[in-house]
Amino acid sequence: MMLSKILICCVGNICRSPMAEALFRQRASTQLAAPIEVRSAGTQALIGHTPDKLAIQLMAEKKLDISEYVGTKLNDELVRWADIILVMEVSQKQHIEQRHPTTRGKVFRLLEDERLEIPDPYRQDMTAFKKAYDLIERGVDQWVTKLA
Repeated sequence: MMLSKILICCVGNICRSPMAEALFRQRASTQLAAPIEVRSAGTQALIGHTPDKLAIQLMAEKKLDISEYVGTKLNDELVRWADIILVMEVSQKQHIEQRHPTTRGKVFRLLEDERLEIPDPYRQDMTAFKKAYDLIERGVDQWVTKLA
């Protein structure tokens, strides 16, 4: 089965998942033959909020614009839409599978192969955002390679 609808989740949907969504979309467009759709959401999203200013700044340095993104809360419609849901931490996987039992078997950490979590940089400095970005980039590259 071709996975063509990727949903990326974190908690607030203003730091990690918008960065991962933009990066995944960019990498997929250059490395995958078939088109894919990428969206993001948060388990406890700051609905309607734009991404953290440090996330916007960091992504701009990477030539990716997330300034227009608006926080979205994970809901039944998004869960049904997604072929696969990628999260940052085991706790998010557990949260999603408990609230949406139909997702069991389609929720994975972005760094599942390495059994790593991607720490939340929210309310921290640029160093924390860069660390999160580096881990997100590693995870995105692994998943794009799998999908290719």
